[in-house]
Amino acid sequence: MLSRVPAGTLSRAARFASQRASAGLPGARASSVRFASSASASSSAFQSFVNSRATLAASTLLAVGSIAWYTHLYGGLPFLGQVHASALSDEGLHPTAYPWPHKGFFDTFDHASIRRGYLVYREVCSSCHSLDRIAWRNLVGVSHTVDEVKAMAEEVEYEDGPDDQGEMFQRPGKLSDYMPPPYPNEEAARASNGGALPPDLSLIIKARHGGADYVFSLLTGYVDPPAGIEVREGLNYNPYFPGGAIAMARVLFDGLVEYDDGTPATTSQMAKDVVTFLNWAAEPEHDERKKTGLKAVILFSALTALSLYVKRFKWTVVKNRKIIYNPPADKHL
Repeated sequence: MLSRVPAGTLSRAARFASQRASAGLPGARASSVRFASSASASSSAFQSFVNSRATLAASTLLAVGSIAWYTHLYGGLPFLGQVHASALSDEGLHPTAYPWPHKGFFDTFDHASIRRGYLVYREVCSSCHSLDRIAWRNLVGVSHTVDEVKAMAEEVEYEDGPDDQGEMFQRPGKLSDYMPPPYPNEEAARASNGGALPPDLSLIIKARHGGADYVFSLLTGYVDPPAGIEVREGLNYNPYFPGGAIAMARVLFDGLVEYDDGTPATTSQMAKDVVTFLNWAAEPEHDERKKTGLKAVILFSALTALSLYVKRFKWTVVKNRKIIYNPPADKHL
């Protein structure tokens, strides 16, 4: 069919189309708009997505999170050198990460272990270390009953007063009293321990790098010093302690205490129980915090789903409407 059309006809049609395009006629405008929208829609959408602030923030967060996670796992970045003011051995051996029962997002403390850990603290640790932030009442409902805690508190004499005559007096302990310290003051504690001050154990898990893993490794890590290392008199070698020399001697031995539930009192078992107890002492609200967090996640997830549904319901009319433009008819044609 095209071979039968004269060449002049084709040239006249081309000139007529160019004249309509240059004159800005409606038909030419509509065709050009349709062509531009169909050809560049996907590319413009991709460019807007790449150049959006949300994409920039997401990529930045991904990069920072990856670097932070790598640093958490391996302690540093391979392309950055590390400068230390002291030898790495002065920081102590890095403890092993143990699978504690309360380590998961939905896991709680082993309360039987807390009860056994308190027994180890009372029989072994309380002779040197205090627990200033824990009152007798904190044990109620966690590891002991009310009657058991009252009986334990009454075994301790507390100074109270003054009485009607202005004199101080001794009385049995109450649930509101805090656990008694082993020494009356800091000077007495240093004098009884060769100048070293035994730290308070209320927040020891949070105060030490490595937390529960470090304290457990420290309690079970006493060994003879290797060849070439000399430990001063009065100190003990423990590779997990910074510097390797610690004033506290080994205190946990097999069969040192007798558990009420019949659990074998091995060194590792006693260390695990007392670390669990100290972890609870550093964070008594641990179990309640996780329960509250789970409730909050469920509540806010439901609210988020409800808000998304309402938003979609309200905006669906606006987003799905169709706008049609009918250009005015050209009266000159």
